[in-house]
Amino acid sequence: MELSEILKNKIIQHGPISFHDFMEIALYDPIAGYYNSDKNKIGKGGDYYTSPVLSSLFGKMIGKQLEEMWILLGKKPFTIVEYGAGTGALSFDILKHLRTNTPLYDELNYCIIEKSPTMRAQQKRSLHEKVTWYHSIHEIPPINGCILSNEVLDNFPVHKVVMQNELMEVFVNFENDFAEVLQPANRKLKDYFSRQNIRLPRNYCTEVNLQAIDWMREISAGLHSGFVLTIDYGFRSVDLYSSKRSSGTLLCYKDHQINNSPFSNIGKQDITAHVNFSALFHWGEIYGLELSGFSTQGNFLRSLGLMNQLRKLESESRENNKDFILQIHKLLTDMGNKFKVLIQQKRVKSKFLTGLLLADPI
Repeated sequence: MELSEILKNKIIQHGPISFHDFMEIALYDPIAGYYNSDKNKIGKGGDYYTSPVLSSLFGKMIGKQLEEMWILLGKKPFTIVEYGAGTGALSFDILKHLRTNTPLYDELNYCIIEKSPTMRAQQKRSLHEKVTWYHSIHEIPPINGCILSNEVLDNFPVHKVVMQNELMEVFVNFENDFAEVLQPANRKLKDYFSRQNIRLPRNYCTEVNLQAIDWMREISAGLHSGFVLTIDYGFRSVDLYSSKRSSGTLLCYKDHQINNSPFSNIGKQDITAHVNFSALFHWGEIYGLELSGFSTQGNFLRSLGLMNQLRKLESESRENNKDFILQIHKLLTDMGNKFKVLIQQKRVKSKFLTGLLLADPI
């Protein structure tokens, strides 16, 4: 049965469901959800590109930052926990770089938290050493190292809200077709804004990622000492809730085309919402994580030396370097401005990280 039929029957039998629940089923239904399907999702034949798939240099730069984190933690046994490793490209390139650092690599433990059997199988085709897979961070002993996520939080199911006389939550109903209906928002959603001192204007529509807050609590509890490195597209709250985003940030991706129709191609397209990095910082502090710094991806990669790689390739004037040069430009400019990097830390004395030389205020 098509996922749209499953959702339709669920709504007819039990009444409207929150947009959060709709998105969760559309993306993560065990059988027909987007991320559990056999569909190719990432790369040329998929629905979108990610930075690790675009260029192996992205993983190399992340590897350089991880080496510095290892040094700051006293060159002790180091654990990397990567959430949602996609094709495994980032893991592969990080490990390839770290393999050149024998003292680190010999005592390295690389953990991937991946719930999708399809994605896990794809990762295992290229990752053959140092890597173990888990369903939850609760399965991993206390972590000394870095918890890493790249384009993961934007796929957490979100609540949609609209400010009217009071804050209203968007639910999904079915009468001849899927349609949005409003119900008064619950206390958790209202607290999300009040605790950040955010006041939405009337008719302002946006998304609330409560699952990201739960995630911050979970990873802080699992991290004994080290860093949390989060890379995703999104904004600080001052930018996220500006007037030009009064319709929200929800987007869908299919065949490298962007649309804003989540009720089409259910289970066959990606659904995303921009990340509120101020919220990650706010609740991170509450759960015991200090701010290391916040940056654009472009400035993060520049600080780690990607411009040197670009100059080297440009000086060689080889025909086969053109593709690599174009890839680096995309990492630094197009994707470099769109994606942000937040690093938080716990039980680390130094706050200096090379990747944050060009950091922005959060």
